[in-house]
Amino acid sequence: MILDRPDAKFQIIHDILSQEQNKLTVADMCEMAGVSRSGYYRWINAADTRQEREAQDTEDFALILSAYQYRGYSKGARSIYMCLLHSNPPVLMNLKKIRRLMQKYNLFCPIRKANPYRRMAKALQTHNRADNLLQREFTKHGPRKVLLTDITYIPHNGEFCYLSTILDAFTKQVLSYALSKSLEVDFVLETVNTLINRHGISLSEETLIHSDQGFHYTSYSFIQIVKDAELRQSMSRRGNCWDNAPQESFYGHMKDEINLDECLTFHEVKTVIDDWIDYYNNERYQWQLAKLSPNEYYQYITTGIYPLLIPPPKTNIEG
Repeated sequence: MILDRPDAKFQIIHDILSQEQNKLTVADMCEMAGVSRSGYYRWINAADTRQEREAQDTEDFALILSAYQYRGYSKGARSIYMCLLHSNPPVLMNLKKIRRLMQKYNLFCPIRKANPYRRMAKALQTHNRADNLLQREFTKHGPRKVLLTDITYIPHNGEFCYLSTILDAFTKQVLSYALSKSLEVDFVLETVNTLINRHGISLSEETLIHSDQGFHYTSYSFIQIVKDAELRQSMSRRGNCWDNAPQESFYGHMKDEINLDECLTFHEVKTVIDDWIDYYNNERYQWQLAKLSPNEYYQYITTGIYPLLIPPPKTNIEG
């Protein structure tokens, strides 16, 4: 409790002693509060220091709040730390200070929600299943070797639309995505075709494209496109979301951060999704990606050039 802290008690004693009608002495008040007189007088003498510290906290919190609100997406302490590192000029602020000031000024990151699309996908699955070749080795093989794909629902204005994405498990980049008004298989095929057109040159016969057992990924059309692109297909075990955990996490963070309250049309939803994915790829910094955004991290591991002023973390950049 705040009132149990000595400084809070000292403040109460000071406020009471400052009242004209007060008849209690410092000794009386300190005894009642269970603190020492010497501690109280030290607290009185440190008033200037406290004011300076409070002014510094206010100034630092302004930077934290600016980072928290950057591009309209709320962030946790680590994301704020990385956003400050990428600011111009860069700001290096202790992570413990960021958390302390967030708590002090009641600034909190939203809590993630569950994804009910899993139930829909399970109900529509067919029998053309691939083996689980991935075995949760998401980052073992380097960039462009493990591609994760999935679909999530997007509620807006009492309706639903659906987002299909393909994620590089190593760099966390969104390589391709498509938004649809319905769950017809075409928009999933569009996602794969866009991937091949944009990134086909960086893929290889070793590249896995991993999904759940939803009907989109067991369809003959999807299987044929993957085969024609000379990619390997892998699927999670039935009902096991952990086999595609980074993709699940991506959707969870996206839904925490986007705001569709004002979206009345499909086009407005698409504008929000387009903006967030651009933000995610280029400016949503991730702690496990050497404090870089997914696109920055890909450049770092392919060139060896670290873009921040702090020393790069120890990591395997050979991919």
